[in-house]
Parts: sequence; C-alpha cells; structure tokens
Amino acid sequence: MSWSSGKDSAWALYQLLHNPEFEVVGLFCTINKKFNRVAMHSVRVALLKQQAAQIGLPLHIIELPFPCSNVDYEAIMGDFVAQVQRDEIDCFAFGDLFLEDIRQYREDKLQGTGIEPIFPIWGMPTDELSYQMIDVGLKAITTCVDPKQAPEHLIGQIFDKQFLQSLPDGVDPCGENGEFHSFVFDAPMFKQPIDITVGEIVHRDGFIFADVLPTAATTQ
Repeated sequence: MSWSSGKDSAWALYQLLHNPEFEVVGLFCTINKKFNRVAMHSVRVALLKQQAAQIGLPLHIIELPFPCSNVDYEAIMGDFVAQVQRDEIDCFAFGDLFLEDIRQYREDKLQGTGIEPIFPIWGMPTDELSYQMIDVGLKAITTCVDPKQAPEHLIGQIFDKQFLQSLPDGVDPCGENGEFHSFVFDAPMFKQPIDITVGEIVHRDGFIFADVLPTAATTQ
C-alpha cells in the first residue's frame, strides 16, 4: 500500500483490509531525507512509524533527496520496484480519487513490471466519501494547506463534519487537488489512537505547515 500518512491512503487501506481478494503485506512511504518528514504532508517519521505499528503492518521508508529531480525520483522508485519484484509482490495500491494524470503516471511506470496498480477508492464522490470516512471513525488533522487554493485557517484543524461544512465552494472535501494534506491519528484498523499535539505553524515554499508532534504518552 502506498502510504502518505493521510486520510485517503488510510481509507484505501481500510477498504483493502475488508476485501478478501487481497492480502495487504506492507506499507511504503516516501520521505524527504533532509528534513526526515513525509513528502508534502510534512509528518515526522516518528509519527509515520507509530501509524504502521498501530496498523500492524511492516513499513518500508523510501528516502528522497532534497531537492529531488524527477530523474532522481524515478531512479529511486525503480530500485524499490525491483526489490518488491524479488519479494513477489503482485500489486501496489494507491489512494487516488479522480486525478486522471496521476493515475496514468502510476500505470505507465508499473507497466511491464508484473506489479498491478490498484485504486480501491477511485471514482468515489468526494462529498459523500469525506463524510463516510468520519462516520466510520477515521480521525485526521490537517498538516499542510495550499493558501492559493484553501483558507489558511484550515491548517492544524481536525478533519470532521464541522471542518467539511466550513469549506468554501471550490475546495474539494478530500483535498484531492492539493488544497490540503492530513495525518491520520486514529482509524478503525488502528489498535489504539495516536496521541498528538500541534506545534509550530510555518509558511514555507508557498505552503503552510503544522508541525504535528507525538505527546509524551506516545513516546514513553
């Protein structure tokens, strides 16, 4: 499972875990090696590892340099694909919802590898999907907001019904256009919630980031 630490990949994983056609054997996630955080979501690796532990699946961390060119990215991902081919992995699952160019890119890069890309939540209406996630017990917090597409006050907010009702017209309820990114701290497949607190909020490279921190209770 391609794992971003956010709600869409979590929801895709939840769907897969309830699908008898698939056996989920692990998560993989790209991180910014310089800052030791999940790419774009800016989630600390310590929290990423806590998610995997709560889910009970192995986590493969793929380190990307900063800055990372497309050539570098594809070479690093190519090495990872070669590794999982040796492990006889059949599929990569992604939490994409409706961006055709992203899906096509994934399909193109996996063509001929023997690894099938699958999209468990593809095409689900995001207005319905967002509420469904919340109703089933998925809990997330926004870690990144693109102020060019969404209001700044959304940063560091809990992804709940009040959050959804506050979204202005034009902002996708799941942030599929990159309006916002999130960190899941509880979900139906978690053994227990991850205790977190929101630290510093910073503006960097045209985005707003919230530094989500594990509380003392989760680091003992």
